[in-house]
Amino acid sequence: MTGTYTAPVGRSTTQIFFACTQYSVATVVAALRAGQFGPRSGHRRILVVSDTSPSPELGTPLHRRPGFEKLAFEFDTVHSWNDFIEPFHPAGWSPREQDASLWERAVRKAWDLGDEPVEIACESIQANPSQALALIFGESPVHIYADGLMSYGPTRTKIDQLIGTRIRRLLHLDLVPGLRPLLLTEFGVESEVVPTDVFLKVLDELAGSAGAHGPAGPAPALLLGQYLSTLGILTSQEEEELHARMLRGAVALGHTRIVFKPHPSAPGHWARLLEQEAERLGAELTVLDSPVLAETLFRSMRPALVIGCFSTALLTAASFYGLPVARVGTDTLLEQLAPYQNSNRIPLTIVDALLPDLEDPSAVTGWSLPSAEQVRGEPTGLISAVGYAMQPQIQAGLRPDAERYLSGRHSDIWRYFKRRRLTALGLPGALPAQLAFIPRNATVRRIARRARTLKRAAAG
Repeated sequence: MTGTYTAPVGRSTTQIFFACTQYSVATVVAALRAGQFGPRSGHRRILVVSDTSPSPELGTPLHRRPGFEKLAFEFDTVHSWNDFIEPFHPAGWSPREQDASLWERAVRKAWDLGDEPVEIACESIQANPSQALALIFGESPVHIYADGLMSYGPTRTKIDQLIGTRIRRLLHLDLVPGLRPLLLTEFGVESEVVPTDVFLKVLDELAGSAGAHGPAGPAPALLLGQYLSTLGILTSQEEEELHARMLRGAVALGHTRIVFKPHPSAPGHWARLLEQEAERLGAELTVLDSPVLAETLFRSMRPALVIGCFSTALLTAASFYGLPVARVGTDTLLEQLAPYQNSNRIPLTIVDALLPDLEDPSAVTGWSLPSAEQVRGEPTGLISAVGYAMQPQIQAGLRPDAERYLSGRHSDIWRYFKRRRLTALGLPGALPAQLAFIPRNATVRRIARRARTLKRAAAG
């Protein structure tokens, strides 16, 4: 559904768009071109960019990356939030409530806003820097746009009512047709799809401007790095091994031309280790270390296979470009991702449930993307149940759905849930009472994982 934006009556309005990634800016630009923020006339549009990585001073600022000029054309002005709040880090700084009005005056003066009404469009409202901006402009309406698969999960923390009740809508890409976002539904926020065709045109412009092309020749397999060790999900060594598994899996499927797109923040030695593994396997490896979106490679390169862990780009490749995809490592992460309410759990669950396992060749070659009707069945039930288990207070209304889904006792669903979590919530699948005394510690879990590994090896 599009076209639901209602422009304020009266004076012209300043629209502030806040973005931390190139993918975010591309999503916003697509929404603007689709008319989801009204006509350009009568509005002043400001883009505020921010780098929330641990060491932003070491990276290339978003507004200085290749292709950004194609996106900046839609805005009257571009400002850096990092520069404005220096020396504070944008992910950790927020104004004190009693200082919010002082900061609003400072922002209005620095960005020449005058006394015009302000609207805000931002991502991840439950965290800074978006929440900081919403606090500073405490009376402004807020529009949220979703940066990837996390929109399908519940809001990861409770949001202050004074912010939540100002949120007008959630704009998101239709990455999983048939699946509706859970994000912000506790406030009755309606979701609105950013048109796919418009978004793809934006990506095409980015690809042409940034020179996003792979090596000439037959279509390669494309490996997507995510830099999960930065998030504390994997260690550096585990993530290096994950990349090696991607490479080995691609070669096992007959791909000898491989392109690796590392995360922009990933250390350079990871690529060198992967090059050594490619040489050992007799594969031709190309590393694309330019700071461009992985998605810009899909049309220009037309990879024979896109491989990743639980990157949003996997669904972009499959849903938007019709490319074959495969996942790797999701089983391990489902086992060790903690705490259970970690917001990466929904993207991880979606990818594991919908996409084929790279290390199961027959699954990869025989896979096709589920239809929207199919997604409205089993996958929707799974996401509702996981979403409730993650945030039972925020998503209390999902409890009946979770109970119905778990009562089915499907043999293949239990990897998505923790028995102790189900026990604490009183849901089907809980631990039997006589086993509830088992201590929850790392040693017990490690022994249990080892036992399951041995059992699978013996069965194979």
